[in-house]
Parts: sequence; C-alpha cells; structure tokens
Amino acid sequence: MTQFTEEEKMIRRIERRFNKGVVQYGLIEEGDKILIGLSGGKDSLALVELLGKRARIYKPHFSVVAAHVVMTNIPYQSDTEYLKAHCEIFGVPFVQYETSFDPATDTRKSPCFLCSWNRRKVLFTIAKEQGCNKIALGHHMDDILETLLMNITYQGAFSTMPPRLEMKKFDMTIIRPMCLVHESDLIELAVLHDYRKQVKHCPYESKSSRNDMKEILRQLEKMNPEARFSLWGSMTNVQEELLPDKID
Repeated sequence: MTQFTEEEKMIRRIERRFNKGVVQYGLIEEGDKILIGLSGGKDSLALVELLGKRARIYKPHFSVVAAHVVMTNIPYQSDTEYLKAHCEIFGVPFVQYETSFDPATDTRKSPCFLCSWNRRKVLFTIAKEQGCNKIALGHHMDDILETLLMNITYQGAFSTMPPRLEMKKFDMTIIRPMCLVHESDLIELAVLHDYRKQVKHCPYESKSSRNDMKEILRQLEKMNPEARFSLWGSMTNVQEELLPDKID
C-alpha cells in the first residue's frame, strides 16, 4: 500500500476539495476564459496554482489570466515581480491595473467594503478587456462561513458569498473554486511552497469584524468539531415551516 507523507496528504486533500467544489457547483465549463483576482495573499496565490494546474490537465478545456489591482491610496506594497513569476510557473498570464477610492463618498459603507467593491469593479473592466466570461476569487470555506455569520449578526440576513454568482448587470459570472477548501490547509500550503507575504499596512483593517467571526467559528468548532459542515449544510437545508411566517 502506498504511504503518503503528511505534506502529500495535505496537497491531495486540497486538490480533492478543490476539484469537488468545481464539479459540485458547476464552476467551469468548456471554453471558459477565467480572470483570477490576484491580491497577493496566500489564498489568491493558491488559486493561481490550483487553476493553473487544472487548466493543463482536466476537462472541460478552459484558459486563465491573473489580474493584480493596485489601490494607490492604500499603503500596500505589492511585489509585482514575484506575483508575475508565480503566475509564470503555472502558465498563467499576468496583468496589473491601478485604481483608488475615496472613503468619504459613502459614509454608510465601511472603507473595507468600498475598497473591495472598487477592486471588484476594476476586475469586471479587466475581464471584459481580456475577453473573460468568469472571474475567480480566492475565497475558501472559512471565508464563506464567516460571511454567513456576519450577515446573520449584522445584516439580519441568511446569506453569504455563493460558489457561483451570475452578475447579470455586468454580464459576468463570479466563481469561488476554493469554496470547499479549509483555510488551515491553505496556511500549510503557503508554508510548504514558500509563498512570499506582501507588505500590508491597511489603515482600515482593524475596523473589520471578520477577525471576530474567525474566532467565533473557532469557538463553534471547539463545541462541535463538525460545526463547519453543519453550518455549510444549513444553507441548503432551510426548513421554512419551522421559521416565523410573516403575515401581511
């Protein structure tokens, strides 16, 4: 019987969950051209690696290109030469764009939301210019569950970031191929493959509630080691008859 090292088991686990997510949610179709949002963090670096490998091996046939958006009003020093070299390893073309945002334009929204949304709008523009029909983002299972908890807590809505989202206004589809991959495995992958950290000095990062939700998710898993799978399953197991029925 073949014996795998712990590192090999980790890589096989990531690839298995990655491929399952792609197939289960129908994220890739024949002839797709996919733009990867490459921030430079471990998640987007892993996404380049996983999609780059899959584009070479698996059917359906598709192509990828990676885009790095520089937000000029945020002191985030991107090592673009490293990002470009990382893409080249996996045969993924690399493009870079610059933009900025004014946090005073909408005080109802957090600066983190405005920054993210402005980056996203630029990705739509790049995708159109590159002839892409889909944009792949590096959100993993933890991100999606944390967003679920945040929306329930702060928005009063049972919603999150779906693996596949049709953006009809932009004639574009957002996909999250790492939707079933655990962040803990991506942390190990980053160490194993020596992903280089980008220098990040975001003045708004401490105002985000996401770190609080990460801790809540960890606490839930202490209570129940299967908590993440229960939370994930709850999104497709909504028992409406056991929920409040609003009467007009």
